[in-house]
Amino acid sequence: MKETPIVSVEHFKMQFGNKTVIKDLSFEVRPGEIFGFLGSNGSGKTTTIRALLNLYVPTAGKLLIAGKSYNPNNHELTVGYLPEERGLYRKETVIDTMVYFGELKGLKNPRGWSEKYLKRVGLGDKINEKVEKLSGGQQQKVQLGLTIMCEPKLLILDEPTKGFDPVNRRLLMDIIDELHQKGSSIILITHYMDEVERLCDRALLLKDGVARAYGPISEIRKEFGGKSLDEIFVKVYGES
Repeated sequence: MKETPIVSVEHFKMQFGNKTVIKDLSFEVRPGEIFGFLGSNGSGKTTTIRALLNLYVPTAGKLLIAGKSYNPNNHELTVGYLPEERGLYRKETVIDTMVYFGELKGLKNPRGWSEKYLKRVGLGDKINEKVEKLSGGQQQKVQLGLTIMCEPKLLILDEPTKGFDPVNRRLLMDIIDELHQKGSSIILITHYMDEVERLCDRALLLKDGVARAYGPISEIRKEFGGKSLDEIFVKVYGES
């Protein structure tokens, strides 16, 4: 018997007024895989994720998580979402922010988990700093911590390493890989093709609301004549 996909998108269409953002999109994310959701700015990635999380009502089609329409009050399956637009309580301290969200999420020892995580990502000396005093990259690390603190079964990461230097990018990719090893299914939205090469099992390349390529990384390469993902990305998104 076929296992229920962790994410299923079937004939999804999205219009805003007279503008069609998503035309007819279908794909699935399998349990336990890291799935690359790729596309240039304006291709429809964020619209798809927001519809999947019931932030948008689709014009047509079905978007399901573990076979059901997403309900944030259903705690059978935890979902962690790191949006590209970051949002933190800037006037609060780092530790107070993390403990507050940990308590909201039912974490047993939010302070202990937060202190361990902050040391891991190089922010152990920033625990009592106000969030507004941190750099953009440091704030991003805090928000990633809020996203992963309960080891969600489905993790959606929108440009998680944007603006990071190579050392910090590698650190965060290691954290993502560890969550995957513990059983999390992950949708990774990124412009860094080396992250896709290293982490993803399969991928979808979205352009103008249409899937231009979809499937295992090896099959996508084969479809484009054995080119690297960087070359494929340039070819697909460099076309008019």
